[in-house]
Amino acid sequence: MLIQLVNILYVLIAIAIIALVLLQQGDGAQAGSGFGGGASGTVFGARGSTNFLSKSTKWLAVTFFVISLGMAMYASRQANRSGPVGAPDLGVMGQPAAAGTPATPAPAAAGPQIPTAPAQPAPQAPAATVPAASPTSAAPAAPAPAPATPAPAAPAQGN
Repeated sequence: MLIQLVNILYVLIAIAIIALVLLQQGDGAQAGSGFGGGASGTVFGARGSTNFLSKSTKWLAVTFFVISLGMAMYASRQANRSGPVGAPDLGVMGQPAAAGTPATPAPAAAGPQIPTAPAQPAPQAPAATVPAASPTSAAPAAPAPAPATPAPAAPAQGN
């Protein structure tokens, strides 16, 4: 029950961090003033005192990391308590079989069983419905050769 509350708090803090970061004005928002605005001596300006959003983001981030470390240590201790040392965690594959399914496979017969597709009748060749080609239309007429035209000479370029 407590771990569920910590998970809910963890997600809410993550959402709050995202919202606060998106609400803050970036350092480069006044970057154009450095190129002729005359209001600042540097491109990004000096960072003055932090405001409420910056302080809130900092403390939410610290809380987020502390909860992350705490949950990691809790999960590590739970993993060490369960099961013998050195036994591999099989996850879903290590769970017992559901009721109605055999726990062990059936012994194989004399050799490996290869599944086969059900027998189907052989396909019949389609009836010849294409008319036979006439000898005159069997080969297309060869195109007439194009008349040879001399290529224009390239103008001479002097060096």
